[in-house]
Amino acid sequence: MPQTRPGATNLEIVLERVTYANEETGYTIARASSARSGGELITIVGPLLGAQIGESLEAVGRWTSHPKYGRQFEVWSYRTVLPATIQGIERYLGSGLIKGIGPKTAEKIVAHFGTDTLDVIDSEPERLIEVPSLGPKRTKAIAAAWEEQRAIKEVMVFLQSVDVSTSLAVRIFKKYGDASIGVVKNEPYRLANEVWGIGFKTADSVARAVGIPHDSPERIKAALQYTLSQASDAGHCFLPAPNLVADTVELLELEAALVSAALGELVAEGEHVMAEDVPVDDGTVPARYLAPFFHAERGLASGLAGLLRTGEDRLPAFRKVDWDKAFAWLRRRRDAELAPEQADAVRLALSEKVAVLTGGPGCGKSFTVSSVVDLARAKGAKVMLAAPTGRAAKRLAELTGFEATTLHRLLELRPGGDAAYDRDNPLDVDLLVVDESSMLDTILANKLVKAIPPGAHLLLVGDVDQLPSVGAGEVLRDLLAAEQIPRVRLTRIFRQAAESGVVANAHRVNSGDFPALEGYDDFFYFACDDNELVADHVVDIVARRIPSKFGLHPVRDVQVLSPMHRGGPGAGNLNLKLQEALTPPREGLPERRSGGRVYRVGDKVIQIRNNYAKGVAGVFNGTVGVVEAIDEVGQTLTVRTDEDEEVDYEFSELDELVHAYAITVHRSQGSEYPAVVVPVTTSAWTMLQRNLIYTAITRAKRLVVLVGSKKAIAVAVRTAGTGKRHTGLTHRLAS
Repeated sequence: MPQTRPGATNLEIVLERVTYANEETGYTIARASSARSGGELITIVGPLLGAQIGESLEAVGRWTSHPKYGRQFEVWSYRTVLPATIQGIERYLGSGLIKGIGPKTAEKIVAHFGTDTLDVIDSEPERLIEVPSLGPKRTKAIAAAWEEQRAIKEVMVFLQSVDVSTSLAVRIFKKYGDASIGVVKNEPYRLANEVWGIGFKTADSVARAVGIPHDSPERIKAALQYTLSQASDAGHCFLPAPNLVADTVELLELEAALVSAALGELVAEGEHVMAEDVPVDDGTVPARYLAPFFHAERGLASGLAGLLRTGEDRLPAFRKVDWDKAFAWLRRRRDAELAPEQADAVRLALSEKVAVLTGGPGCGKSFTVSSVVDLARAKGAKVMLAAPTGRAAKRLAELTGFEATTLHRLLELRPGGDAAYDRDNPLDVDLLVVDESSMLDTILANKLVKAIPPGAHLLLVGDVDQLPSVGAGEVLRDLLAAEQIPRVRLTRIFRQAAESGVVANAHRVNSGDFPALEGYDDFFYFACDDNELVADHVVDIVARRIPSKFGLHPVRDVQVLSPMHRGGPGAGNLNLKLQEALTPPREGLPERRSGGRVYRVGDKVIQIRNNYAKGVAGVFNGTVGVVEAIDEVGQTLTVRTDEDEEVDYEFSELDELVHAYAITVHRSQGSEYPAVVVPVTTSAWTMLQRNLIYTAITRAKRLVVLVGSKKAIAVAVRTAGTGKRHTGLTHRLAS
């Protein structure tokens, strides 16, 4: 039942439409009808996230008066109730709440059963076959969907009592089914480890509500794992033990002795947290790893060492090749000559088992890679080309003229993250080229190296000055710091590339120099010192100016890259404004609200978690696509990805998708766009770093537009970075 407090008013309403919903807090502004309102819609505000349009609600709250918006009902709590009138039942069934029933089907069912409709579906669902055009298969599907909704509602009532939002409640139910309430009551910290989207803080509030003591060992161990997980989200493979204890003490507000004791127990258990003294330049550090990162880092180091040391060679032709003849053949084939450092890189890739090629834009990495591939294939080698993202793989294929794939598809990652190809079942490859290697995190790199057969050659290509990987580790930088790994760094900027403002300014920024904001026809700057007005300028540039001047499509060809997610010029707010400008609501076209977002046909979206069960071979964090269809009856939304694959999402899965008209610079890694627009403002002060601006600029093929203040650009260019991540790969390679 809804909670009550002094001055409470009960109000029965039907939710008609949602005008605003904050996904993080659950705060919602909506319009509803009520028997008391005489047919006029009333405004309701409060924690309504998860309530569906068309549902009847029994709300508890109070009437208030807003100085700008007038009279509104402030909801403190609510519960859903089944409607009793024919009109209400028809609206409820047709709202999209029950999979398989749309407005037309609802009308037919209610016409047949009248006010008994819900009782029939609930207790005699086989009778649905009496309704014209409803066959046995559809009847069964509707009954199953109703049963699932009823079970979810029962779980919801309990979870609402411990302050879990409806969207998370659905996810908990899908994970545990009928056991949901038992898990939440007795093992709430399991939620943080096993249910995507639930972190320690949510699990902790649930634990508090079900009476688990604040100093229980279970709580402290969960907090330690959460702190390590947060560190991995920030890129660290481990935390030094003193840092881990201090951060957890701050989180829990408990004594350090209790936290240290719990950490000792966790390490002794040897399951979730691993301990090792990792060498550093001036001694060792007591490193504490979450188990997956510990095993991945060790496995990656030993795998690379094994590739380097093996006596086998799957490219034996290049041991005694006449390089002058080889380069002359390349010169005739390509009508261009390799620069000396490019020739060194080609020689290295074909003669060493592991090699790294790095360099900035315009330095000829692509020409070098295609030369390596040409020579290898000329000798009959089996060559595979891969990259971390679909866009990067597509670009690699265009540059070389040969097929390229994503690493996830190459390895055939399965549900749970295991790869079809590994040490026991290696790839049949002689030369593997991986582009955009700055994106490689430790766990993916370990899976990759495991799948390479002894004697095969691995060439890692990337720009080490870009932002490091989103995932934990900084593999490319660690490899370049290890003396054992052969490498070439391309530094010469070719004349034609140097004439581009994109290339020239990328190198200026990377050198710590302020970019030249005038004099180029592919690099522009719009001054705006008012952080709140920057978003409006960005929308105008994307929706009107760039399409008008350059003929580029505002959704397909233009990408907004923001230093941060929050705030006026952040990706979150920019997505709202850009969606309104580029894919506004249209009469007759379906749309779907989920959490704080509205999804429409034509929306650009991005996947925000790895989902190995989706699509042909999984859909992965960073995959971009466009919404092609919304099926309100089947409760699915269809996205066509950048890899030209159609992927269906259940409405309950839409929290895996966010809008991608604007994304953070970190999310843009490995992708390239015809045009990028970058808001650079003082509101993003803590994010303003040289490698962030450099990465944003280097994502553009044809055009860069900076919008904001020169002061913010100057701060970013001057700020070298936040320092090294906690990783042990370089030192492991040396041992």
